Amino acid sequence: MNEKRLYSPSYIKEIIDSYGFRFSKSLGQNFLIDGNIVRKICDEGQITKDDDVLEIGPGIGTLTEELALRANKVVAVEIDKTLLPILGETLANYDNIEIVHGDILKLDLKELFREKFEKKSIKVVANLPYYITTPIISRLLEEEIEVDSILVMVQKEVAERMGASPGSKDYGSLSVFVQYYTEPEIVLAVPKNVFMPRPNVDSAVICLKTRKEKIALKDKDIFFKVVKAAFSKRRKTILNSLSQGLNMEKEEIRNILEKAGIRPTERAENLNIEEFSKISSLFPPFNIY
Repeated sequence: MNEKRLYSPSYIKEIIDSYGFRFSKSLGQNFLIDGNIVRKICDEGQITKDDDVLEIGPGIGTLTEELALRANKVVAVEIDKTLLPILGETLANYDNIEIVHGDILKLDLKELFREKFEKKSIKVVANLPYYITTPIISRLLEEEIEVDSILVMVQKEVAERMGASPGSKDYGSLSVFVQYYTEPEIVLAVPKNVFMPRPNVDSAVICLKTRKEKIALKDKDIFFKVVKAAFSKRRKTILNSLSQGLNMEKEEIRNILEKAGIRPTERAENLNIEEFSKISSLFPPFNIY
């Protein structure tokens, strides 16, 4: 087996030059070039031989290689077809890796899981492009595929928003969305100088552990529409935000808030998921536009 590891900057440059590869700004490509970070990501994900792993965006296989050394099986989904021959070379010595060419936002995830994974512990690991972080996270959570955790590297500010608590400046609709499905924890800060090419912002790794028991909701669609409307006007009271965001009369909203035990003068950033659940349960479906 080649003794060179894929996080060696000189080796990465050698590989991409030999294939004439060019980084795509439109795909947000940034390859990890720090072995300590690669190992720490796998440590924080607690990846073991009991795990099958779905990796999103393997690049040239830097993180994929470390995952393969620790996991039972790795299925890596790569959208860039120019990286497929490179991955074929860099990961040739590993018989527990399968590369799937496709767009994670368009693939049938449930079918992918049925075809590729056994019924065991499944974890998702990804170094996500900043521009598409939220759509990918949303897809993974809304599909409610059976995974133990989602370990993702994202822009630092986005990680802080996902893990934010009520009352903080970072707390918003994304926080509520992520925390309804998972228990988020930022596990690793990642400086910009461990990437090739170097991005303009720092990153963080956040672990989203799937909630075994979710908060009971009368209607999930109404719940998330209420949450989105509540945060649409952060400087306004919950009364005004919901009235404007849902196109409803203030008196209707006031009655709902009073029944839920929420002051009309409260602001969305101070309400927890249980309180949003109470509010949304009092909305009849025909009132949500």
